[in-house]
Amino acid sequence: MKKIFASMSMGLLLVGASLSTASAEDYSVQKGDNLWTIANQFELTVDQLIEMNNLDTTVIQPKQKLVVQEAYTVKKDDTLYGIAKAHHVTVDELKEWNGLDSDIILVGQKLHMKSEGHEIKNESMTRSKQPKQQSKQVKEKATGQQEKNQSNRQEQPEGKTLTVTATAYTAQCKGCSGVTATGINLNHDRNKKVIAVDPNVIPLGSRVHVEGYGYAIAGDTGGAIKGNKIDIHVPTKQEAKKWGVRTVKVTVLDK
Repeated sequence: MKKIFASMSMGLLLVGASLSTASAEDYSVQKGDNLWTIANQFELTVDQLIEMNNLDTTVIQPKQKLVVQEAYTVKKDDTLYGIAKAHHVTVDELKEWNGLDSDIILVGQKLHMKSEGHEIKNESMTRSKQPKQQSKQVKEKATGQQEKNQSNRQEQPEGKTLTVTATAYTAQCKGCSGVTATGINLNHDRNKKVIAVDPNVIPLGSRVHVEGYGYAIAGDTGGAIKGNKIDIHVPTKQEAKKWGVRTVKVTVLDK
């Protein structure tokens, strides 16, 4: 099947590396606004708005600036898993907040973040800081263990591991049939994780894990895919360009 290959733009990497990696997005209060309407607009809670802006009252004024969303600028070598872990959120949440269909991210790309929920500060309420701190520590310990288990599952799959050169292709191209060498119709599922391989290196039909791409099926071949080279399938031409050319580890899980 015809494929589109992409090369990495080094200029983009250099520009992206100089960008700020963290910022916040503000909202200017309009006449008639209240914390509830603003929180609802940005899919937050009133508690979160109060905590994010260190408010001592629920009274707000027109033209007042409120932090409503945090933004993170992708750096070189960043992954969705690493960014999610650093901000105490999940990969699925990051993908949902940013409308991502895959784990592929681009240097310089801005990702919208959301704060964790907090209780409203209220002078009429008396809270013990120590139990709250202990609860937070217990939560962080449990979250840390869960992330560690997830990391072990995602980053340390068992099987034969190879270092390969990886390019990307898409079925979204003129003249492409969308059907792989093993009969998988990628037009029916543009998000299908499939890689093209040299069958002499990675057997067709094998289940594999590709660093930075995830679990996939070795379900296609290509004229230029010889030796330790693979071609990953992505939904669009834009994502193929984002992937570029990389050196990654591929673990063959089974045949």
